[in-house]
Amino acid sequence: MPDNYSASKKLAADIGELALQKKANRVKILDVHKITSMTDFFVICSGGSDVQVKAITDHIVDEIAVQERPFNREGYDSREWILLDYINVVVHVFHEASRDFYDLERLWMDAEITELTDETAGLDADIPLFDNL
Repeated sequence: MPDNYSASKKLAADIGELALQKKANRVKILDVHKITSMTDFFVICSGGSDVQVKAITDHIVDEIAVQERPFNREGYDSREWILLDYINVVVHVFHEASRDFYDLERLWMDAEITELTDETAGLDADIPLFDNL
């Protein structure tokens, strides 16, 4: 389990990159540590089908397992909105329609949001993800 902010930031970035490896859509990292005590980061991404949602989730869980296991996993059976709780990083893997409906980015609009793309993948962990840190 990450025990500090920088470890949480690295875990969030690693998870975002893993989602991109499975062609996840609209991969975003929300830094919520200043607005809630529940977690430091949300990683939000989506897939175009339930098969892709499962593939994204499985890839994240399998690859991050060398660092840690999710404390909790919800929604795996329905594959509309899968939540992986790594305590300091909470991952939301949505089916596109569910993501648009719940619109977490709007609910957490006060968070600092970084969008990851194939061009930003592989950034060095020492390079700040967020401008205000």
